[in-house]
Amino acid sequence: MTDLDAKANLHLYLREAREALLGKLDELSEYDVRRPLVPTGTNLLGLVKHVTAMAAGYFGETFDSPFPEFVPGLDEDAEPNADMWATADESRDDVVGLWHRAWAHADATIDTLAIDAPGSVRWWGHTPVTLHHILVHMLAEVNRHAGHADIVRELVDGQVGWRRPGDNVVEGDEAWWTAYREGLESTARKFL
Repeated sequence: MTDLDAKANLHLYLREAREALLGKLDELSEYDVRRPLVPTGTNLLGLVKHVTAMAAGYFGETFDSPFPEFVPGLDEDAEPNADMWATADESRDDVVGLWHRAWAHADATIDTLAIDAPGSVRWWGHTPVTLHHILVHMLAEVNRHAGHADIVRELVDGQVGWRRPGDNVVEGDEAWWTAYREGLESTARKFL
């Protein structure tokens, strides 16, 4: 595999992971995309906002091409978790719009630079990195948060799927899923 093939392959998988995460917002109300459904407050719109900040930082500042807009959570004086939830003044459209602009900026960085292009991550103590390193890191980061979004979306309305609700899911009616879950619970109880 050539370097160009490796970069293109990583970029393809990164785009797919982004689509999967953003797709978890589909068909939900403004309330439901903001609902904190676990003790740590994880919510769908916050995950999108967080990954937006990561894209802007890792593919902007890291490679001396700062994203031109303010992104909550990237400044050194940011409140803890400022990028993990949307304020009352930030609509879903605001957050998703920023997402699209940050990822367009990231895509331009990826397209422009060679896979071995050097960069430096300030929040890692100015650690030297390459575009390859950041592509791998962000692929892991986005997929991790897409997995969080899978669970949160299921908690919101029971919808599951890879990119969109209902895609890439074992078909089964409610009775089938109930029996499946009961079977798992029965097996787990053997270990009490």
